[in-house]
Amino acid sequence: MTRFNKLIEVAQVMFKLGCFAFGGPAAHIAMLEEEVVEKRKWMTQEHFLDLIGATNLIPGPNSTEMTMHVGHERAGFWGLVIGGLSFIFPAVVITGILGSLYVAYGELPNIAPFIFGIKPAVLSVIFAAVLKLGKKAIKTTELGILGAITVALTLLGVNDVIALLITGLLGIFYFSIKNNKGNLKASYIPLMISTSSIPQVQHITQSQIFLTFLKVGAVLYGSGYVLFAYLDAELVQIGWLTRGELMDAIAIGQFTPGPVLSTATFIGYQLGGVLGAILATLGIFLPSFFLVFALNPFIPKLRSNKKVRYFLDSVNVAAVAIMGVVLVQMSMTALTDWKGILIGVLGFIITFGVKKANAMHIILGGSVLGYVLGMV
Repeated sequence: MTRFNKLIEVAQVMFKLGCFAFGGPAAHIAMLEEEVVEKRKWMTQEHFLDLIGATNLIPGPNSTEMTMHVGHERAGFWGLVIGGLSFIFPAVVITGILGSLYVAYGELPNIAPFIFGIKPAVLSVIFAAVLKLGKKAIKTTELGILGAITVALTLLGVNDVIALLITGLLGIFYFSIKNNKGNLKASYIPLMISTSSIPQVQHITQSQIFLTFLKVGAVLYGSGYVLFAYLDAELVQIGWLTRGELMDAIAIGQFTPGPVLSTATFIGYQLGGVLGAILATLGIFLPSFFLVFALNPFIPKLRSNKKVRYFLDSVNVAAVAIMGVVLVQMSMTALTDWKGILIGVLGFIITFGVKKANAMHIILGGSVLGYVLGMV
């Protein structure tokens, strides 16, 4: 297959995911694993796990960065670019349209009925991925214990990135001692970026829109709730946006497919029209492209270093453990009534009982069934 054909293939896969990837990063990664590891055999599960572990340690949206990594593996530099853009594009377009309607009419369209069934349906997709990746990641009893430590740290309220780092360092410490290697040293440090704050003014310019979202994209770790905190500090507290408008923007990012960071498009339109939407989108996603491009070539080489291999193995287990915690948390919010439970049970039956079923079918089915049950 030629490089051009591979680029087309990457674009098709990531665009399809961008159209149907509801449910947050854990669901996105589960769907991506199904497409590129199980179905298309683009890479091994071990390498896919390495990419997840590395992505968790850099700023930016994890699932979007995973599409970039996978695109790079399949078709080089342009695969990285095309993969990321194809995944982001549907969410950006949908969010931009909703942003224009919001500015024109002052309220959001009622899309909740179509979203109701997606969250319980996607639980089975995440569960299947946790099982598959967990079997590959937990190679030894010790790694299983490290995964349990990650779960405990997360439940105690420790930040996901800190929990990953603690688990990775514990892995280096333990496996180095086990293999009689006394020289413990840090072999890998996650890339951190800090930027100076933007002057606090009441009227925002187009360049300030870009720089604000560039800063957020360069330092953001964590979920959409963390994004809310960042944007609250950058936009609400200096008077560029009301908290109600920000909450509406975050809701749109959660309800639309693809990365929650498409929220930036919605807010950018509110602040500066079409150009503001474009600049905000570029600003928040641009750091991820540079970080993935810088990191990707080193991931295979990192495995050749024993200390880094211990770290990666430990972080991979921790990443799967965190996906498991997210699954439990999502279950607690999605399975609150008989309708959600029914959709969730049907999703599990189809996921594990129907061979040719895939995540797209389950999400579409969940959405339709949720809409129908919502009228009951």
